[in-house]
Amino acid sequence: MIFTETRLKGAYIVELEKRADERGFFARTWCKKEFDAHGLPSQMAQANVSSNKKKGTLRGMHYQMTPHEETKLVRCTRGAIYDVIIDLRPNSSTYKEWIGVELTSENYKMLFVPENFAHGFQTLEDNTEVIYQVSQFYSPGSERGARYNDPAFGIRWPAQVHVISDKDKNWPDYAG
Repeated sequence: MIFTETRLKGAYIVELEKRADERGFFARTWCKKEFDAHGLPSQMAQANVSSNKKKGTLRGMHYQMTPHEETKLVRCTRGAIYDVIIDLRPNSSTYKEWIGVELTSENYKMLFVPENFAHGFQTLEDNTEVIYQVSQFYSPGSERGARYNDPAFGIRWPAQVHVISDKDKNWPDYAG
């Protein structure tokens, strides 16, 4: 795997190292040894799938509070998404800054999301599927969110939001 750190320290774009031949290719999408070698958490507690029917669906921006902070490894397995993370580490030089990365079933890129980052995505195609591994079990009492259009972050989404849950569109202004 090829790890490229983003401008938000600790967040990585992870690309496959494909071994190709006339049949197609083979590649690892997860390797504990490689994550350990990059100093990244390598224990995952669960894997999730998000199936999204409509282009313009927005999910996020979600995070978990102490002691249930989680890392995520996100990959789009069908369709395409604009994946966004926000640095919510108060002592970070990039506090409240965000990045967006296009993950598609064709580019095979993954995004590693560190602890104390909010995460969400917008679908760029109908019938999009996203798989993500997380380092902690989901804890409803520790779940928090930031509104996708909160002026504290100024996220520029690539398309109009067509589908969003009431919970995600009604998070209060970020007060961190």
